[in-house]
Amino acid sequence: MGKQPRPRKEEPRTTKPTDMEGRLIDAMLDLAASRGWRDISLSDIASAAGVKVADLYPTYPSKMAVMVAVIHRIDREVLGAGFKFAAEDTVRDRLFEVLMRRFDALQPHREAVRRIRRDLARVPAEAAALLPVIACSMTWMLSAAETGADGPAGRIKTAGLTGVWLRTMAVWVDDDSADMARTMAALDRNLSRAGRCARFLFGRGREPRHEAA
Repeated sequence: MGKQPRPRKEEPRTTKPTDMEGRLIDAMLDLAASRGWRDISLSDIASAAGVKVADLYPTYPSKMAVMVAVIHRIDREVLGAGFKFAAEDTVRDRLFEVLMRRFDALQPHREAVRRIRRDLARVPAEAAALLPVIACSMTWMLSAAETGADGPAGRIKTAGLTGVWLRTMAVWVDDDSADMARTMAALDRNLSRAGRCARFLFGRGREPRHEAA
């Protein structure tokens, strides 16, 4: 198995955000965990968040728009983690650490994610609509891992990492171990498989480090 993630300091969580988006996100996740995705409406989410449906116009026209806001919040949490990679870390090492940090961020919401995934599997059109959003997130995760995501090669990297993420998430939703051992093993395996199938994802040997402009 490849490199294990370093211990990560848990960031303090704001359980009751005061902004409307934060309240909508928390309400949606709570409702999804208890009732599932199919059985909640935008009105249910607004009511649980303590806001009027009219206040959601035009930013949140559907519950799928709130789902996108959830994904963006996870993106921001990961990007704000302040990774400190060692000089000897390979691209694969860095991707492993970044994606495990993403699972850390999702861990409090595992039941909600599990029920959302199960319900979306029955509505392929809605599930497909989320793919571009997830792919955009993976482009940011590549940047967090200090590897380029521009141009045709970047699109291949993004597609490959999206597949890695989705396959690993299928394990994570049922991983009830305290240290996410099954998830780490699956992520390591999926990164290895992707590396064998597409050298564009990792390059040859270590990829040069690029300092932020």
